[in-house]
Amino acid sequence: MAQALVEGGAKGAATMGGARPSPGVFEQLSAVADAVLYEGYLLYPYRRSSTKNRVRWQFGVLFPRDWVEADGPVSPGVSGSADSWYQQTECLLRIRQPDGARVRVRVRYLQMQRKQVEEAGRPVESLHGADGTVQLTFDEALPRECEVEVPLDELLRGGRAVAVGAAAGEDVEPLPDGTGRVVRSREEIRAETTLTAERLSEDLCRIRVRTANTAPAPRPGTARDEALRRALIATHTLVGGDGLEFVSLIDPPAELQAPVRACRNEFTFPVLGGEAGNTGPVLLSAPIILPDHPQVAPESPGDLHDAAEIDEILTLRTMLLTDEEKREARATDPRAAAILDRVDTMPQEVFERLHGAVRSLTPATPTASPDPFPATVTPTASADPFPATVTPTASADPFPSTVTPTASADPFPATATPTAPADRPAWWHEGADDGLSPATDTVLVDGVRLGGGSRVRLRPRGRGADAQDMFLAGRTAEVAAVFHDVDGSVHLAVTLDDDPAAELNHWYGRFHYFRPDELEPLEPAGSPDEPSAPAPAAALARHTSDSETPAAEAE
Repeated sequence: MAQALVEGGAKGAATMGGARPSPGVFEQLSAVADAVLYEGYLLYPYRRSSTKNRVRWQFGVLFPRDWVEADGPVSPGVSGSADSWYQQTECLLRIRQPDGARVRVRVRYLQMQRKQVEEAGRPVESLHGADGTVQLTFDEALPRECEVEVPLDELLRGGRAVAVGAAAGEDVEPLPDGTGRVVRSREEIRAETTLTAERLSEDLCRIRVRTANTAPAPRPGTARDEALRRALIATHTLVGGDGLEFVSLIDPPAELQAPVRACRNEFTFPVLGGEAGNTGPVLLSAPIILPDHPQVAPESPGDLHDAAEIDEILTLRTMLLTDEEKREARATDPRAAAILDRVDTMPQEVFERLHGAVRSLTPATPTASPDPFPATVTPTASADPFPATVTPTASADPFPSTVTPTASADPFPATATPTAPADRPAWWHEGADDGLSPATDTVLVDGVRLGGGSRVRLRPRGRGADAQDMFLAGRTAEVAAVFHDVDGSVHLAVTLDDDPAAELNHWYGRFHYFRPDELEPLEPAGSPDEPSAPAPAAALARHTSDSETPAAEAE
């Protein structure tokens, strides 16, 4: 029998000592959790009439099972961009206080709310008030969260099931001068979260948190927009506790790699919150793949609901909306109105901070290491959450253009990061990139020259690799270009062999980027001086990141 939970449960219980999250640790992670909750909620230009705002709710959506499986069972995967009826998190925890270990779980999601404008009792799409304001019929959403705290021993004995739904409701708002009214209605959300645990050793457990939509399915053939009224949207889970700590699934301790691989995460993926390290007091399990210890940039003054874009670009675009466009955006949704207010009143000094921040030049000291890849060094501890990965040799120039690797017996170290010639000017000077040609440059990896057209197997490094790159381990790809970074490092742009959109991505110039030591040549070693065939020129016509949106898609 499920135990009902109160929405908006307790936030931060009293500290009991040991490996416990500090009071409010969930709240310390709330900025990232809120960004997940509202990702894609409403996209620039924040107008109802915009095509991109007519297809919404793309992450962590849990529908009634019979509806979502009408055409067959769902296919589990870690990505929450696929519609499902459940979400499952599995992770490892170490027990630090066996007698008092407790697990705290907070489930968060959005409940869809239909905003219907009425005039004289009739539904209408829009209504102009006597005071000049505009009301638009549109779908909104309300945040919901439920929290439970359970002794770990209870979970090991069999677990607990809790209801995490939300009640139906209706709110009526009369408009000024009796011109009409706005009716906001919500259907009931029925859902259940099941918590269980399995002991793997004396001080190690695997915990499972599974949230499922238990509502009856709408009638067959119901459109997705209508089925969303009974769905949990942007579902994600925060997990903490007393007397325990969680293990990173991205960068686990060596002795725990096998049990980490046995964890099954479906339509969500858990990452560590809190301070840096491969263990921590809190997890965020989100339908959007994140790195461990995710953070919202301190320069960002507020959520723009599109983390794939750059705050400065979106802010500038929003500033340039016409007065008519801004009126429509304000009438579309209160969150859109809040974005416009923030942009229109943004102080100059806040806007200037959006232009960028340099974090990669934090001083770091190399340490002796048997690492066969000498071009990478270990930085010293730093309060900067984005520490440098390479350290230039001592120089009077604070931004030297070369990086000197440590000595190595291997004549072809895997990193093979070429250094700029001694007479090459610093990167900020004119002519610094003379002689560099991404389409024809090569880099030596395991005795093989890799350049445009070379075929490789992807081997993301275990520690510090991008979370999304790790899911590409073992895949084969073709090198499109070799790029030299301003810090002296090298990255190779590749396209996946089995990507159905590879040709289109090549044309756009959208690549995955890997260091030389993360690639395994698929061609035999030849003459070190023999260059590889250059990549097609069209591939390099535009050098963009995976998150960049073409200008044609801006509207």
